[in-house]
Amino acid sequence: MLTVVTALLVSILQAGPTDYVHFTLRNESTRSIPLIIPDVMNPNLSPMSNSGVNLKVGQEIYFFPKGQKKRGHKELLLIVDESLQDKVLKVNELIRIRKRELEE
Repeated sequence: MLTVVTALLVSILQAGPTDYVHFTLRNESTRSIPLIIPDVMNPNLSPMSNSGVNLKVGQEIYFFPKGQKKRGHKELLLIVDESLQDKVLKVNELIRIRKRELEE
């Protein structure tokens, strides 16, 4: 029995708390924001909403610079890392900043 418990604890510790990061995606705008989180989901953030997520470190999140999936290509918004733990990300502001970077 002790061996089973020890093996279970080792597997939990190997997974580690940094494998997944919990944070909130906030949309403070009056428009929906479609996102793509490959192999996870394709959320559509409603206006003035919050969406809590648990994503694996290294997970990419994409947005559509033209605002709608059917109107263009996707661009990288961010890559999840440990620094996002328990943060609230204002997605509409991040997109505004990222669009400026893409224009340069």
